[in-house]
Amino acid sequence: MSIGNSPESPEDDRNFPADDRDSIGRALQQARVAAGLTVEEVSASTRVRVPIVHAIEEDDFSRCGGDVYARGHIRTLARAVGLDPAPLIEQYDAEHGGRPAPTPAAPLFEAERIRPEPRRPNWTAAMVAAIVAVVGFVGFTMFNGNDVRGNGAVAEGPAPAPKGSASVKPKPAKPAPKPAPSESAIAAVPQDKVTVKLTAVDDKSWISAKAHDGKLLFDGLLLAGESKTFQDDERVDLILGNAGPIELYVNGKKVQDTFESGQVERLSYTKGDPEAG
Repeated sequence: MSIGNSPESPEDDRNFPADDRDSIGRALQQARVAAGLTVEEVSASTRVRVPIVHAIEEDDFSRCGGDVYARGHIRTLARAVGLDPAPLIEQYDAEHGGRPAPTPAAPLFEAERIRPEPRRPNWTAAMVAAIVAVVGFVGFTMFNGNDVRGNGAVAEGPAPAPKGSASVKPKPAKPAPKPAPSESAIAAVPQDKVTVKLTAVDDKSWISAKAHDGKLLFDGLLLAGESKTFQDDERVDLILGNAGPIELYVNGKKVQDTFESGQVERLSYTKGDPEAG
């Protein structure tokens, strides 16, 4: 008889992970590094504070303020670095006791509706309206009678056209000429603004766009086939997390770039011909 726990004791299974997946924090950290982003840049784009981003990348979710906020932070950070948040949320639920059951709604009791008292007819207003109608009818009748007696002229219709004269048909108006299609959807851009159009051709890319005063115009994923257009009075600053699939138009002209897939580009454009800053 052996003394102690058996080699196949269930307690030994607790020391081994359920699978060989990376932890949530490590997956987010690796995706961020691959996208060429710093913790400060991710914090600025997601509005998640820098200490919380560091803690999540170390798999410390105690600073999130609860499971609901932790799920929200994981979903936001995953989208910012180009990951699908659904598997990470499932992994978090599996490691933290599953998703909490929804709280049943309290039973609703319909209050007894109070029937309004029937409104009594306003006889005074009805009598006034009837008197006004009678006076108006009498005045109208008297006016028409005087007009018929004082004017003996009979209204005549238009004179018939003389025989033998052909009726002249009005010429149909010429249709307005259709505008010629432009070479680009943003060819007629305003000259006093900076206009930047980005299109993800065949792959997704993380995009960050800011105005000249630092105002964030857009921050997130641009999926394949989607387009975004940004304008500013002076300058538009861009960060492309995956610049390869991006087709770029600046001030109505296509930028002939040599971007590669997975390459991070920081660009700045002003009015006039596009020039990368």
